[in-house]
Amino acid sequence: MKVLIIDDDPFIVEMYGLKLKEAGYDVQAAPDGKHGLEEIRRGGWDVVLLDVVLPMMDGFEVLETIQREKITHPPIILLTNLGQKEDIDRGLALGAVDYLIKAHFTPTEVVDKIAAVVGGKQ
Repeated sequence: MKVLIIDDDPFIVEMYGLKLKEAGYDVQAAPDGKHGLEEIRRGGWDVVLLDVVLPMMDGFEVLETIQREKITHPPIILLTNLGQKEDIDRGLALGAVDYLIKAHFTPTEVVDKIAAVVGGKQ
């Protein structure tokens, strides 16, 4: 199973990437929304972890572009520090299958969420 992490924080990418690799996932990363969107367009991903606060194009803009252009995409989980109800509602309304606040979930819990979204298949 292939997971794309779209996050500009190398520590976050390394931490979640390591935990996902330990769980048997193939992990790639994109450092900003623009490159992340290019990877989503390219295809081949089983799930995407998308931060909201990103350079070049934020996570909401990525989701808006996917909707507007009707881009085929895997399930997208927002993984961010933004925890306001308006942000959560907006992310889910734009098509994210889940909205996880980084401070509220351990990497292991995030891996469990991914497994639930992709049906536990690896």
